[in-house]
Amino acid sequence: MSEATLNYTQNRELSWLRFNRRVLEEARDADVPLLERMKFVAIFTSNLDEFFMIRVGSLYDMAFVDNTARDSKSGMTPGEQLDAIYKAAAPLYKERDKTYGEIKKQLAPYGVCGLDFKELEQPEKKYTKKYFKEQVLPVLSPQIVDVNHPFPHLLNKEIYVVADLRMENKSMTGIVPVPQFISDILYLPGNDIRYIRMEKVIIEYLDLVFEQYEVLDKNYICVTRNADISPDDEAYADSDDFRFIMQEALHKRRRMAVVRLEVANPLKKEMEEYFCDKFNISPSCIFRTKMPMKLDYMFAIADKVPSSLKRSLIAEPFSPQPCASVIKGNVMAQVKKRDILLSYPYESMEPFLQLIKEASVDPNVMTIKITIYRLAKQSRLVEYLCAAAENGKEVTVLIELRARFDEQNNIDWSERMEEAGCRVIYGIEGYKVHSKICLITYRSKNEIRHITQIGTGNYNEKTARLYTDFSLMTSMQEIGEDAAVFFKNMSIGNLDGTYRHLLVSPISLKLKVLALIDEEIKKESGGRIIMKMNSVTDMDFINKIAEASKAGVKVDLIVRGICCILPGIPGETDNLTVTSIVGRYLEHPRVFVFGDGSDQKVYIGSADMMTRNTEKRVEVACPVYDSNIRKQLLYSLNIMLKDNVKARVIQSNGTYKKKTVIGGAVNCQEVFMKDALSAKPEVQTTEKLSFLRWFRKKIDRRRRRN
Repeated sequence: MSEATLNYTQNRELSWLRFNRRVLEEARDADVPLLERMKFVAIFTSNLDEFFMIRVGSLYDMAFVDNTARDSKSGMTPGEQLDAIYKAAAPLYKERDKTYGEIKKQLAPYGVCGLDFKELEQPEKKYTKKYFKEQVLPVLSPQIVDVNHPFPHLLNKEIYVVADLRMENKSMTGIVPVPQFISDILYLPGNDIRYIRMEKVIIEYLDLVFEQYEVLDKNYICVTRNADISPDDEAYADSDDFRFIMQEALHKRRRMAVVRLEVANPLKKEMEEYFCDKFNISPSCIFRTKMPMKLDYMFAIADKVPSSLKRSLIAEPFSPQPCASVIKGNVMAQVKKRDILLSYPYESMEPFLQLIKEASVDPNVMTIKITIYRLAKQSRLVEYLCAAAENGKEVTVLIELRARFDEQNNIDWSERMEEAGCRVIYGIEGYKVHSKICLITYRSKNEIRHITQIGTGNYNEKTARLYTDFSLMTSMQEIGEDAAVFFKNMSIGNLDGTYRHLLVSPISLKLKVLALIDEEIKKESGGRIIMKMNSVTDMDFINKIAEASKAGVKVDLIVRGICCILPGIPGETDNLTVTSIVGRYLEHPRVFVFGDGSDQKVYIGSADMMTRNTEKRVEVACPVYDSNIRKQLLYSLNIMLKDNVKARVIQSNGTYKKKTVIGGAVNCQEVFMKDALSAKPEVQTTEKLSFLRWFRKKIDRRRRRN
């Protein structure tokens, strides 16, 4: 590994921790309403939980297999990376606790009060004790740990009240799980939103749980377990029911090794040694937190805020708007005439859902094929696909059962679709199918025609209101033919397909992206690259971007999260800037732009420039040929690059820096919301639609000749 490579790269995990610290910055932004700030604390917390479960868990596995292997970006072994992670995570806990405490204090004057037991008023204490004795105590499952009662298995991310118990000359540990089936918090009577967390209620009345014991050193704890499961190839090969394999893998996740222990109060030395022994961890894996170990209830509290306080505490509501380029009426007829781009959450997902609904009953539609990675708990899309199958259409659904933490939801939906008559397949052994592509095939005047949808995000009606994404619907025949080949290849387990327009990993996507960068390198200072994605870790891509920067190509990467390439390294990445945007909505699109002017090439797709996406997943990117849609995408990217409110620029040391506001503040997400609200539906005359249809056919014929 060369010194030059180390010079402009950073460790993936430390990059992620820096990004999550950036999320915590939103919780400290005084311009953000208080309950929205508290939500960012909750997001930071859930991010950190998943990081320990997956990334730290994976490093534990790597260290066990081969602790001499070195990371290609930093040169560290798995063990060295773990040491660096635990060291970097400790100050983040202090920052989070301080931030939470400040927000909690500022919420109190608005009547939103999370309370300790000693802060309760006398009537509230009576209410709490009565509730505990009648509703909580009867369903608790306390346990002592001694010779006859072995230490129990503690579930991942569940809270347990613990204490040192004494009886006569005997000492033992008492453990009480906080039941999963009761509320995380107890709302207290009154008009204000006053509440106390359930673990605090239980810890207050622990004497009633262990009546015959003296209860000392009360605490509550939460373990985080390695959740980096992936069904091994052998198990896959030996079974014809992959759904059963995934169920077994989910069961295995519940019992995997502990990678972190969180405690509410400092542990005495003996108790620290006790837990380190029981969980096979070191003291560096123990983190004290002064704030709740679970904060999901904050989203429910936001829903309880009185209307009179909403403007002060919660962001002004925004509903996805009708797409201005879609006329009210038949969507399929409009897509046949011109490409349509939807921009979530600024525009509604409704036109795409309407397209599938229309296809499900259209007598000319023969097949609907789609890849699914994540779905909402309640999915209209699935209902329309099931209706299509019940109406005699051939419906093929490639659903990825290994979508992390959505495995059970996808298993349930796959069963529902199978029952309705859909053909359900699970992808390809060893490769997650992460693509977002849908193909509708219909007959028109004895011709087989296609409508193809390519997206940057999941077919999830809930996240389409929370994540920014693009969805392209096109009737360009050649793209449809590529999509038909793609689904055929997926059905027969062929990863080596060739496509004229679509870029498909693991075969062609990375090679094509690198080739397009090479084209810009040849232009030297005349080259231009803009790419937006979630993460950058792929070393081939990183080295090629550094090569482009050295050649004088102006490169702008808009990377929300992990970014292993460092900009501004003299002689290496001088011409590279990396921008991260964290705002009200989760930035999620993948858009790739190469060149300027008439030879500019624009793609949207599902892939980040991560090795897992480019080499171990099936991803699809699609060229954007419609000039108006290209302009729309470029406008969006340029506004993002102008953002000086929610954007941060990565420095050469990997830290984030806020832009200096010059000439007025630009918050790109607010700009896009205002654009959506002010957009007027296009007035499409019959003559104009006929002309567009004629022009599309002319382009198709010309491309076929070429």
